Amino acid sequence: MTMLTVNNVTTVCHPLCEHNLGIIRDKDINSDCFKNSMRRLSTILILEATKDLPLKKYTVQTPLTSCKVNKINDEYKIIFAPILRAGLAISDVASEIIPDASIQHIGMYRDEATLEPVWYYDKTPVSYQNPENIKVFILDPMLATGNSAHAAVSLFLKKGINIKNIVFVCILSSPKGINLLTKDFPDLRIITAKTDDRLNEKGYIVPGLGDAGDRLFNTFEK
Repeated sequence: MTMLTVNNVTTVCHPLCEHNLGIIRDKDINSDCFKNSMRRLSTILILEATKDLPLKKYTVQTPLTSCKVNKINDEYKIIFAPILRAGLAISDVASEIIPDASIQHIGMYRDEATLEPVWYYDKTPVSYQNPENIKVFILDPMLATGNSAHAAVSLFLKKGINIKNIVFVCILSSPKGINLLTKDFPDLRIITAKTDDRLNEKGYIVPGLGDAGDRLFNTFEK
């Protein structure tokens, strides 16, 4: 895969990313196609986001002999933190790739008047043991205003997680959201498939793909 990284923001450049982005942008595709393409994009992004996970040598017994192998260091705890509800599209894939990871849901909805996040659910513990050995991947398909992402990153920082151990994974991003996170958290890694042009007056990414949650869960108003 080809990556373009600027200020800790990595844009994954791959023909399959472009192809599946083209599918999910189309307002006329059915829900099944939308979900499948979201899964494909999520797989590519999670593989990139987790490429620096620490490895450790272990001894295993093959059918023929014993040998040394590299596995993810079990001294580290891996957390996938989807921002509800659209983040579930990425966490479902992430948990298949790393089934031993902990899934810790974060619930926020956007106040349509102020565009600020409103908390309604937090499945993270009050505190973490050995926070220096915890890797956190915050998952949300859309990085629009950046307010929800900022709140989620701040949540983990307050609980002692090092900013260098936090990665934000999104499918689409906006310049405003990127600027907010990189300004306040310059050491945060951001993984995205594309940064679109702008936000509209309602805070939606343009050209974007609409409301990812509504399209995933078929909750459009009739």
